[in-house]
Amino acid sequence: MKSDLFSVDNLAQQATAPGMTLQNAKSVKYAVNGEMHARQGSMIAFRGDLQFERKGQGIGGMLKRAVTGEGLPLMAVRGQGEAWFAHEAQNCFIVEIEQGDALTVNGRNVLCFDPTLSYEIKTVKGAGMTGGGLFNSVFTGYGKLALVCEGAPIVIPVAPHAPVCVDTDAVVGWSAHLNTSLHRSQSVGSMIRGGSGEAVQLRLDGEGFVVVRPSEVTPQKTSAN
Repeated sequence: MKSDLFSVDNLAQQATAPGMTLQNAKSVKYAVNGEMHARQGSMIAFRGDLQFERKGQGIGGMLKRAVTGEGLPLMAVRGQGEAWFAHEAQNCFIVEIEQGDALTVNGRNVLCFDPTLSYEIKTVKGAGMTGGGLFNSVFTGYGKLALVCEGAPIVIPVAPHAPVCVDTDAVVGWSAHLNTSLHRSQSVGSMIRGGSGEAVQLRLDGEGFVVVRPSEVTPQKTSAN
């Protein structure tokens, strides 16, 4: 049988070392040797001796997710083998987190990560009840984290005296040591006249970076989280 479908670019090669790699722009392959963590329902294929189990967030995390609709529904993957992960054909990126790093990520953008990473659902200080939610997941430790993004992400540097304001429905994540607050960019007069649709943003101050995607969450996708 002959087809461009069977080109080497599409062929799944045997893993040579444990851990995650990009299979292609839309999926991540993870060679499991013990345990790893992934968002529930993101596995698209696997081979080998693997078990998939729902992973709890702890009482605090469950309560926060119940209140806000945000959170990180996870599963633990255990055993020996290879698994492939994807989410709605979104673009995939691998971030290597080192000791001392801390990355704040919206739960909807997490695909999978190494068990050496720790995460905690924390309050986004100063953000109030915004459209993006009051809580995000903060990753620390060391290891690799795979993120998904609808479209090509934009990484914007944040510098002292040069804060960045982002739409809470478009933000993917940011350096966890940045200071966060709400920024109102719409005048009272504009609100009375019907508004611009861009009334409140998340402001980030300090030194680091913020990642946004080139789209906002639709009501349908928000309800699906």
